[in-house]
Amino acid sequence: MERAVTVACVQAEPVILDRERTLDKLEGLAAEAAGRGAELVVFPETFVPVYPSSRWAKAFAGWENDGAKETFARIAQNSIAVGSPSEQRLAACARELGIWLVTGVNEVETERPGTIYNALLYHAPDGSLALHHRKLVPTNHERLIWGQGDGRGLNAVETGFGRVGGLICWENYMPLARFALYESGVEIYVASTADDGDAWQSTLVHIARESRSYVVSPSAFQRASSYPDDFPLRAELDGAGVIGRGGSAILAPDGSYLAGPLYDEEGILYAELDPGRLLAERQRFDPVGHYHRPDVLRFGVSPSARAGDVTPSTRPSA
Repeated sequence: MERAVTVACVQAEPVILDRERTLDKLEGLAAEAAGRGAELVVFPETFVPVYPSSRWAKAFAGWENDGAKETFARIAQNSIAVGSPSEQRLAACARELGIWLVTGVNEVETERPGTIYNALLYHAPDGSLALHHRKLVPTNHERLIWGQGDGRGLNAVETGFGRVGGLICWENYMPLARFALYESGVEIYVASTADDGDAWQSTLVHIARESRSYVVSPSAFQRASSYPDDFPLRAELDGAGVIGRGGSAILAPDGSYLAGPLYDEEGILYAELDPGRLLAERQRFDPVGHYHRPDVLRFGVSPSARAGDVTPSTRPSA
């Protein structure tokens, strides 16, 4: 890291299944965080326009479920395509506030809109899309909604204050995906998620200690009462209250908490990240430096490979 930086970890509900109003809310929250001095503002997994809770996504397993079909269509219609006006709103937000903005989105491709991806979009202060990562493997019920991602975003990007990169929810359990980030020099590790279980906090502690990086983990927060009245699978929400309780947190490179975890409410967590503390923790362990054996262990990434592609790696380990 080149210098200290204040980061903001946002835990908030989207305006569910309404992309434009969700972006309105995002712009307001980002402005609030920037006003508090944050230079990096991070939003949860698929904040735009909704994370598909297992409470209702299980209905997608039905062979002829009209509610599931309609819900899929509404998610797709309110998803973001790179280069679209909605993606340019994120770019403009980052540019106007002078911040790095990391947003979890449901993503579609303009030319092939039939598949939705779980993506993280990193916009730089000049408005450029500096990093674009798609979740490699959707988890459990998510496989009924999202396609498999690719390797294009398995790296960290230089920001001027430190190298930022990350993974989405349970792909953080993929050892080689984590190592790809370590090898690219990640110093601020984004672990956006919808996992609100207690065990997830142990995962964050491990990632911080293994990477010797700062970890910023914004988590999805949802209440059944926030779904629109015409939500096609509303019957699946009967009797539900909070269906995603959050758990957002910011951790230091030794696994200690700088902020959070935050549960059962919206909020923004802040922390100032000190480069000296990061370096101090790497004195005893650096996973791609003095605690690595590239002469024994070899690793590579195929950035453009998609599911089922067995092309040899195009990014070999040193």
